Amino acid sequence: MRTQVIDNAQLESAYLAQKPGSMIDSIRRNSNTKLRAVRIGLMMADTAMIALAYLIAYAVRFLGPTTVFFDSAGMISTFYTATVYILIPLWLVLFYAFRMYDPALLFGGYQEYTSAFNACTIGVMLLIIASYLDPGLLIARGWILVAWGSVVFLIMLERFIARRVIYALRTHGHFMAPAYIVGANAEGIAIAEQLISAPMAGVNIIGFLDDTLPPGEEILPGVVVHGPTSKAEYLVRRFGIERLIVATSGIQRDKMLEMFRRFVNSDRVSMWLSSGLYEILTTGVQVQDVGSVPMVSVNRVRLTGPNTAMKMLLDILGATLGLVALSPIFLFIAIAMKLTDPGPIVYRRRVVGVGGKVFDAFKFRTMVVNSQEVLDELLARDPEAREEWEQFYKLKKDPRITWIGNLLRKTSIDELPQLLNVLRGEMSLVGPRMITVEEVERYGKWGLNLHTVKPGITGLWQVAGRSELTYEERVRLDMRYIRNYSIWLDLQILFQTIPAVLMSKGAY
Repeated sequence: MRTQVIDNAQLESAYLAQKPGSMIDSIRRNSNTKLRAVRIGLMMADTAMIALAYLIAYAVRFLGPTTVFFDSAGMISTFYTATVYILIPLWLVLFYAFRMYDPALLFGGYQEYTSAFNACTIGVMLLIIASYLDPGLLIARGWILVAWGSVVFLIMLERFIARRVIYALRTHGHFMAPAYIVGANAEGIAIAEQLISAPMAGVNIIGFLDDTLPPGEEILPGVVVHGPTSKAEYLVRRFGIERLIVATSGIQRDKMLEMFRRFVNSDRVSMWLSSGLYEILTTGVQVQDVGSVPMVSVNRVRLTGPNTAMKMLLDILGATLGLVALSPIFLFIAIAMKLTDPGPIVYRRRVVGVGGKVFDAFKFRTMVVNSQEVLDELLARDPEAREEWEQFYKLKKDPRITWIGNLLRKTSIDELPQLLNVLRGEMSLVGPRMITVEEVERYGKWGLNLHTVKPGITGLWQVAGRSELTYEERVRLDMRYIRNYSIWLDLQILFQTIPAVLMSKGAY
């Protein structure tokens, strides 16, 4: 490959080619200064929460009616106030030791909560050990227990609120780390699109570094190639870059090693490597040493740990309450279907679930019994219907749908028996569209991702237009949901589903 010979004037031209309104204008907002202020603010908030926790523990153990739950062995002592002044600095040191002020872990959710829990637990254990080593140090066990629970809860609550505030500020361009994507191939573009669509990650994509495209080449709207990797040091200094995100499939191995040599010891720039499969797989990866060799393993499923537990809890509670509340409606529908249309009440649709396993998704039957024959005959004689079917995989005027089936579809009631699939662990309340085995092929390279999460009764496709979306748009929404999953996104979609169903937009 021919080496590009590019001077700094050409690189400046690439910078000027950046379209107005792009986030490059925010890179000089002194992100390091702001981050330092945030860390100081967090330390002050932590101090207040620790002090409040000890005050609550003192009130519960010694002052309020709850004192009846404790024995009288630990009498009120004047040293509790003095002890707090000693314990607050100790707790802050523990928080620092557990990386609760590390920019790499700040506002990371589960990791941050885990660090808070571990730090508080270690602190309480040290306090208990000290009380055993010094017989003269009499500390009420009830006070210790309540103090531990209070400080864990208050610190987690404080960090949760702080994270939501920071996320809101990041959507307006604050607290964003300026970054380059190294490699403008399909993987690099997919990474850039994801990070641009998820400002809560705190990464501001300034541009691309690429050895095959000329500076100024626009890759995404408002985001251009700034230069080759050989000019990385100049460009990093010029634009205050803090992250180099390397699409490993978009750069030659020797060029990647050279960049590591130049930036591995830098305190101002960190390098992140993609897995090389990002544009195909949406699951996370784990890095572990095997025989002193660093290995990357791909997670089999998208959700792990507490995310799995929270989603399961939401599914079980929601499905149980839904089935209890809707049982009279189910009975009425069953009677109405038997009186108006012969055939089974429930239709079993064979669909793909987690791990590619096939299961039967339950729906109220909305079509005539010989629906496949009717469809084949229609597509054979009607080119317009065939074109509509190939584009949307649905028909606005579908002759297979019964009278009561049309009503059920308009109100989306036909999907409600899938609450049973949720209780059986085959589906979730919220997730990507359930699809048949034949449809997997239409997802192309994205098909593997459908095996990583449970399909949902509702999802982004449901609240964004439903059947009015093209098939490609539905696929894109499914991938966006899988990549950006959070329990808050699930709750948001559930609330948005209600007006979407009531307005019947895109339902047919």
